[in-house]
Amino acid sequence: MLLKLDGITAGYGREPVLTDISMHVEQGEIICIIGPNGAGKSTALRTIAGQLIPTRGEVRFKEKNISAMSIAQRGERGLVFIPQGMNIFPNLTIIENLEVAGTLLNDKHKLSHAIKEVLEKYPVLNKKQHSFARELSGGERQLLALSRSILLKPDLVLLDEPSLGLAPIVVDMIFDQIIEIGKSGSSVLLVEQNARKGLSISHRGYVLELGRNRLTGTGQELLESDEVRQLYLGG
Repeated sequence: MLLKLDGITAGYGREPVLTDISMHVEQGEIICIIGPNGAGKSTALRTIAGQLIPTRGEVRFKEKNISAMSIAQRGERGLVFIPQGMNIFPNLTIIENLEVAGTLLNDKHKLSHAIKEVLEKYPVLNKKQHSFARELSGGERQLLALSRSILLKPDLVLLDEPSLGLAPIVVDMIFDQIIEIGKSGSSVLLVEQNARKGLSISHRGYVLELGRNRLTGTGQELLESDEVRQLYLGG
């Protein structure tokens, strides 16, 4: 088991957003968390990433309790968080963004090779490598954010709303890249408002409601669930 959340309670003040939630990610899995707005989905990712410290329960990563570790320490252990929205540096060039993202490698030769690999994989970034990131389209920005998984080859990638605000054709491209991340050896835990799309590429899924576990199952089981269809998939 790569990641395990055991009875996690966490939030931003006295009132918890998450209450006693549990979930796990196995090696090589793509897992999707769905649920209504305010269910605690992004809070769960932030707790795993280290932006929030749980008030109760444990976050275990590669069999070690990382609940009190810093974001940097978790990154060094192979956990990468790609947050929603501002997940790049808009006033840096694409190359500079890649160099900053690759600082965890601590090896100039490895970083140079990894950047070359990214640019070969994403020709659109290669073509604009000396352009400022603020000049990129929404889809190109998300590709730049996802490139961290190629640079760092982490054990686990946390993705918060990767399709938010993107055109349908771009969404398909981003989800193809998420599948590729999984095939390359990294596990993926994503939060996705497009529940149908997220579950369709996932081995398993979790449904959160009011900060608690509501349902769990394989991606296909949740897609076929009458309860999930009525509540989260539009009937």
